[in-house]
Amino acid sequence: MKGLKKLITYFTITEICLWFFSIALIITSFCIFDRENYLTLFASIVGITALIFCAKGNPIGQVLMVFFSIVYGVISYSFRYYGEMLTYLGMTLPMATLALISWLKNPFKGKRSEVTVNTLNKKDFIVISISAILVTTAFYFILSAFNTANIVFSTISITTSFIAVFLTFKRSPYFALVYALNDVVLIVLWSLASLVDIKYISVVVCFIAFLVNDLYGFINWQKMKNRQNSSR
Repeated sequence: MKGLKKLITYFTITEICLWFFSIALIITSFCIFDRENYLTLFASIVGITALIFCAKGNPIGQVLMVFFSIVYGVISYSFRYYGEMLTYLGMTLPMATLALISWLKNPFKGKRSEVTVNTLNKKDFIVISISAILVTTAFYFILSAFNTANIVFSTISITTSFIAVFLTFKRSPYFALVYALNDVVLIVLWSLASLVDIKYISVVVCFIAFLVNDLYGFINWQKMKNRQNSSR
Protein backbone atom coordinates (compact mmCIF):
# COMPACT_ATOMS: atom_id res chain seq x y z
CA MET A 1 0.00 0.00 0.00
CA LYS A 2 2.84 2.36 0.88
CA GLY A 3 4.55 1.48 -2.39
CA LEU A 4 1.43 2.39 -4.39
CA LYS A 5 1.04 5.67 -2.50
CA LYS A 6 4.69 6.50 -3.12
CA LEU A 7 4.28 5.73 -6.83
CA ILE A 8 1.21 7.97 -7.12
CA THR A 9 2.87 10.89 -5.31
CA TYR A 10 5.94 10.46 -7.55
CA PHE A 11 3.93 11.69 -10.53
CA THR A 12 2.29 15.11 -10.87
CA ILE A 13 -1.46 15.51 -11.37
CA THR A 14 -0.74 16.44 -15.00
CA GLU A 15 1.25 13.25 -15.57
CA ILE A 16 -1.37 11.04 -13.94
CA CYS A 17 -4.15 12.63 -16.00
CA LEU A 18 -2.07 12.32 -19.17
CA TRP A 19 -1.44 8.62 -18.49
CA PHE A 20 -5.10 7.85 -17.71
CA PHE A 21 -6.34 9.82 -20.72
CA SER A 22 -3.87 8.04 -23.02
CA ILE A 23 -4.81 4.60 -21.69
CA ALA A 24 -8.54 5.36 -21.97
CA LEU A 25 -8.08 6.57 -25.55
CA ILE A 26 -6.11 3.47 -26.52
CA ILE A 27 -8.56 1.02 -24.92
CA THR A 28 -11.56 2.80 -26.47
CA SER A 29 -10.05 2.71 -29.97
CA PHE A 30 -9.13 -0.95 -29.48
CA CYS A 31 -12.70 -1.84 -28.51
CA ILE A 32 -14.12 0.03 -31.51
CA PHE A 33 -11.71 -0.88 -34.31
CA ASP A 34 -9.84 -4.02 -33.27
CA ARG A 35 -11.17 -6.25 -30.45
CA GLU A 36 -8.84 -9.07 -31.55
CA ASN A 37 -5.15 -8.15 -31.38
CA TYR A 38 -4.59 -7.98 -27.65
CA LEU A 39 -0.85 -7.96 -28.31
CA THR A 40 -1.27 -4.53 -29.91
CA LEU A 41 -3.24 -3.33 -26.90
CA PHE A 42 -0.60 -4.66 -24.53
CA ALA A 43 2.21 -3.00 -26.50
CA SER A 44 0.38 0.33 -26.50
CA ILE A 45 -0.15 0.28 -22.73
CA VAL A 46 3.48 -0.67 -22.10
CA GLY A 47 4.65 2.04 -24.50
CA ILE A 48 2.57 4.79 -22.88
CA THR A 49 3.74 3.76 -19.41
CA ALA A 50 7.34 3.79 -20.62
CA LEU A 51 6.96 7.33 -21.94
CA ILE A 52 5.64 8.62 -18.61
CA PHE A 53 8.70 7.24 -16.81
CA CYS A 54 11.04 8.48 -19.57
CA ALA A 55 9.52 11.95 -19.25
CA LYS A 56 10.69 11.89 -15.62
CA GLY A 57 14.18 10.74 -16.64
CA ASN A 58 13.57 7.47 -14.79
CA PRO A 59 15.52 4.37 -16.03
CA ILE A 60 12.38 2.26 -15.57
CA GLY A 61 11.19 3.89 -18.79
CA GLN A 62 14.07 2.33 -20.70
CA VAL A 63 13.34 -1.10 -19.21
CA LEU A 64 9.77 -0.83 -20.48
CA MET A 65 11.05 0.37 -23.88
CA VAL A 66 12.97 -2.89 -24.23
CA PHE A 67 9.74 -4.86 -23.79
CA PHE A 68 7.84 -2.50 -26.10
CA SER A 69 10.48 -2.90 -28.83
CA ILE A 70 10.08 -6.66 -28.82
CA VAL A 71 6.29 -6.63 -28.95
CA TYR A 72 6.10 -3.83 -31.54
CA GLY A 73 8.56 -5.72 -33.74
CA VAL A 74 6.19 -8.69 -33.79
CA ILE A 75 3.22 -6.45 -34.65
CA SER A 76 5.15 -4.78 -37.48
CA TYR A 77 6.06 -8.16 -38.93
CA SER A 78 2.37 -9.07 -39.16
CA PHE A 79 1.79 -6.25 -41.67
CA ARG A 80 5.10 -6.65 -43.56
CA TYR A 81 6.46 -3.40 -42.14
CA TYR A 82 9.90 -4.94 -42.08
CA GLY A 83 11.47 -1.53 -41.65
CA GLU A 84 9.66 -1.06 -38.35
CA MET A 85 10.46 -4.63 -37.32
CA LEU A 86 14.16 -4.29 -38.11
CA THR A 87 14.28 -0.83 -36.55
CA TYR A 88 12.84 -1.86 -33.22
CA LEU A 89 14.43 -5.30 -32.91
CA GLY A 90 17.77 -4.49 -34.52
CA MET A 91 18.23 -0.88 -33.42
CA THR A 92 15.80 0.45 -30.81
CA LEU A 93 16.04 -2.69 -28.65
CA PRO A 94 19.85 -2.72 -28.31
CA MET A 95 20.01 1.08 -28.11
CA ALA A 96 17.36 1.11 -25.36
CA THR A 97 19.55 -1.37 -23.49
CA LEU A 98 22.59 0.89 -23.91
CA ALA A 99 20.50 3.92 -22.90
CA LEU A 100 19.40 2.06 -19.76
CA ILE A 101 23.04 1.45 -18.86
CA SER A 102 23.89 5.09 -19.59
CA TRP A 103 21.00 6.38 -17.46
CA LEU A 104 21.90 4.07 -14.56
CA LYS A 105 25.52 5.22 -14.67
CA ASN A 106 24.56 8.91 -14.63
CA PRO A 107 22.03 9.51 -11.84
CA PHE A 108 21.48 13.10 -10.80
CA LYS A 109 23.25 13.58 -7.45
CA GLY A 110 23.00 9.85 -6.77
CA LYS A 111 19.22 9.83 -7.26
CA ARG A 112 18.53 6.64 -9.23
CA SER A 113 15.03 7.76 -10.23
CA GLU A 114 16.35 10.74 -12.23
CA VAL A 115 19.10 10.80 -14.82
CA THR A 116 21.51 13.70 -15.23
CA VAL A 117 20.54 15.73 -18.30
CA ASN A 118 23.38 16.12 -20.78
CA THR A 119 24.24 18.88 -23.26
CA LEU A 120 25.41 17.87 -26.73
CA ASN A 121 28.67 19.19 -28.13
CA LYS A 122 29.87 19.75 -31.69
CA LYS A 123 31.37 16.26 -31.90
CA ASP A 124 28.04 14.69 -30.95
CA PHE A 125 26.24 16.50 -33.77
CA ILE A 126 28.86 15.35 -36.30
CA VAL A 127 28.65 11.73 -35.13
CA ILE A 128 24.84 11.76 -35.19
CA SER A 129 24.70 13.28 -38.69
CA ILE A 130 27.20 10.88 -40.26
CA SER A 131 25.74 7.84 -38.48
CA ALA A 132 22.18 8.75 -39.50
CA ILE A 133 23.19 9.01 -43.17
CA LEU A 134 24.97 5.65 -43.08
CA VAL A 135 22.14 3.89 -41.24
CA THR A 136 19.47 5.35 -43.53
CA THR A 137 21.34 4.36 -46.68
CA ALA A 138 22.03 0.82 -45.44
CA PHE A 139 18.48 0.21 -44.27
CA TYR A 140 16.95 1.56 -47.48
CA PHE A 141 18.64 -1.19 -49.49
CA ILE A 142 17.80 -3.78 -46.84
CA LEU A 143 14.14 -2.76 -46.92
CA SER A 144 14.13 -2.82 -50.70
CA ALA A 145 15.41 -6.40 -50.62
CA PHE A 146 12.56 -7.33 -48.27
CA ASN A 147 10.00 -5.63 -50.54
CA THR A 148 8.86 -3.50 -47.60
CA ALA A 149 5.45 -1.85 -47.81
CA ASN A 150 5.47 1.99 -48.00
CA ILE A 151 9.26 2.01 -48.15
CA VAL A 152 9.66 5.81 -48.19
CA PHE A 153 7.90 6.34 -44.87
CA SER A 154 9.50 3.20 -43.44
CA THR A 155 12.95 4.59 -44.32
CA ILE A 156 12.14 7.99 -42.81
CA SER A 157 10.96 6.21 -39.69
CA ILE A 158 14.32 4.47 -39.43
CA THR A 159 16.18 7.79 -39.66
CA THR A 160 14.10 9.50 -36.99
CA SER A 161 14.16 6.41 -34.75
CA PHE A 162 17.94 6.17 -34.95
CA ILE A 163 18.46 9.83 -34.10
CA ALA A 164 15.96 9.55 -31.24
CA VAL A 165 17.58 6.50 -29.65
CA PHE A 166 21.04 8.03 -30.08
CA LEU A 167 19.89 11.19 -28.30
CA THR A 168 18.30 9.03 -25.60
CA PHE A 169 21.66 7.35 -25.05
CA LYS A 170 23.32 10.78 -24.86
CA ARG A 171 20.69 11.93 -22.32
CA SER A 172 19.67 14.92 -24.41
CA PRO A 173 16.20 16.50 -23.96
CA TYR A 174 15.85 16.52 -27.73
CA PHE A 175 15.38 12.74 -27.83
CA ALA A 176 11.72 13.28 -26.94
CA LEU A 177 11.27 15.90 -29.65
CA VAL A 178 12.72 13.61 -32.33
CA TYR A 179 10.56 10.76 -31.05
CA ALA A 180 7.58 13.10 -31.51
CA LEU A 181 8.67 13.57 -35.14
CA ASN A 182 8.93 9.81 -35.46
CA ASP A 183 5.40 9.50 -34.09
CA VAL A 184 4.13 11.74 -36.90
CA VAL A 185 5.80 9.47 -39.46
CA LEU A 186 4.30 6.38 -37.82
CA ILE A 187 0.86 7.97 -37.75
CA VAL A 188 1.11 8.34 -41.53
CA LEU A 189 2.52 4.83 -41.93
CA TRP A 190 -0.21 3.10 -39.93
CA SER A 191 -2.91 5.31 -41.44
CA LEU A 192 -1.94 3.82 -44.79
CA ALA A 193 -2.18 0.36 -43.21
CA SER A 194 -5.66 1.17 -41.87
CA LEU A 195 -6.83 1.81 -45.43
CA VAL A 196 -6.27 -1.91 -45.98
CA ASP A 197 -7.46 -3.12 -42.59
CA ILE A 198 -9.52 -0.88 -40.28
CA LYS A 199 -8.21 -2.58 -37.15
CA TYR A 200 -4.92 -0.68 -37.56
CA ILE A 201 -6.72 2.55 -36.66
CA SER A 202 -6.13 1.49 -33.06
CA VAL A 203 -2.37 1.62 -33.77
CA VAL A 204 -2.78 5.10 -35.27
CA VAL A 205 -4.53 6.25 -32.10
CA CYS A 206 -1.72 4.69 -30.08
CA PHE A 207 0.90 6.82 -31.81
CA ILE A 208 -1.26 9.94 -31.50
CA ALA A 209 -1.16 9.32 -27.74
CA PHE A 210 2.59 8.72 -28.02
CA LEU A 211 2.98 12.06 -29.80
CA VAL A 212 1.29 13.97 -26.99
CA ASN A 213 3.37 12.15 -24.36
CA ASP A 214 6.64 12.73 -26.21
CA LEU A 215 5.92 16.44 -26.50
CA TYR A 216 5.26 16.52 -22.77
CA GLY A 217 8.49 14.59 -22.21
CA PHE A 218 10.49 17.23 -24.10
CA ILE A 219 8.93 20.05 -22.08
CA ASN A 220 9.59 18.24 -18.79
CA TRP A 221 13.21 17.44 -19.69
CA GLN A 222 13.82 21.12 -20.41
CA LYS A 223 12.49 21.89 -16.93
CA MET A 224 14.69 19.15 -15.48
CA LYS A 225 17.72 20.59 -17.26
CA ASN A 226 17.08 24.09 -15.91
CA ARG A 227 16.46 22.78 -12.38
CA GLN A 228 19.59 20.62 -12.39
CA ASN A 229 21.75 23.45 -13.74
CA SER A 230 20.49 25.85 -11.08
CA SER A 231 21.22 23.36 -8.26
CA ARG A 232 24.81 22.66 -9.27
